[in-house]
Amino acid sequence: MPMERLSVVVTRRLPAEVETRLSELFDVRLRDDDVPMSRTQLVEAMKSADVLVPTITDAIDAPMIGQAGDRLKLIANYGAGVDNIDVSTARQRGILVSNTPGVLTDDTADMTMALILAVSRRMREGLAVMQSGEWDGWAPTAFLGGRVGGRRLGILGMGRIGQAVARRAAAFGMQVHYHNRRRLRPEIEQELEASYWDSLDQMVARVDVLSINCPHTPSTFHLMNARRLKLMKPDAVIVNTSRGEVIDENALTRMLRTGEIAGAGLDVYEHGTSVNPRLRELPNVVLLPHMGSATRESRIEMGEKVIVNIKTFADGHRPPDQVVPSML
Repeated sequence: MPMERLSVVVTRRLPAEVETRLSELFDVRLRDDDVPMSRTQLVEAMKSADVLVPTITDAIDAPMIGQAGDRLKLIANYGAGVDNIDVSTARQRGILVSNTPGVLTDDTADMTMALILAVSRRMREGLAVMQSGEWDGWAPTAFLGGRVGGRRLGILGMGRIGQAVARRAAAFGMQVHYHNRRRLRPEIEQELEASYWDSLDQMVARVDVLSINCPHTPSTFHLMNARRLKLMKPDAVIVNTSRGEVIDENALTRMLRTGEIAGAGLDVYEHGTSVNPRLRELPNVVLLPHMGSATRESRIEMGEKVIVNIKTFADGHRPPDQVVPSML
């Protein structure tokens, strides 16, 4: 007698290839549109499904998990970060949590370098002049930015993405420095030609470019607070392709407006889509709509990871990308 297929609820539209494969393998409920599910809809899904496939914009907190039905045994997150899920409460309820690590690495690192270049070379200002039709020709002192080669890059968070950024930065001739909660093995440091700083304060005060590549956890919330931001050199720039909550956005905005920090490239924001309106006005800031991992390849590979995690669970094993509280 064939096994009953798992009931799977997907909270957002996914690439067609992914949705087709999910439908072939599981009793899946897909979205007709790409409007985020409300809190009530998410709770209803958690009451009826064996597996929930949320995205990083779906907040799955303790009260919601407390209302989950007995059937819910796996939250297979479509995303590498799991700060949207209360992993500890899920574990207490016997609900496993998985994510999609690794497949976003190169794309996010590419976007990090793009932001470093865009801010350092004043691309936003150049684009604005061209789009307005106001450009009246080349001039020796127009749009003078800073050379990237030879600059000190400080990487905050030297995981997969941080290391991928380091490799790209080295190819541009940048000097790589990093701060991480655990120092890398000597052979990896040597390969990356990266210098470790035990003191984040000291690294921040010395680098020309600071790249935020650490996850959002209770210990990294506002890690770059007003005090630390003030340690940055006035001609330094900061880029963030990780999580907006790591930076005190209001403090950053104030310092960018007063010239205490030269520029910023941001792909993520402290309050999600509610971006500080003053940031939008600044010519020395490049803002992107959380598109660091937005390639067709990565979105399909993320879906493949979700499918493997669910299929492995359905076969009676722990998902290969299971997340436990001790990892956070």
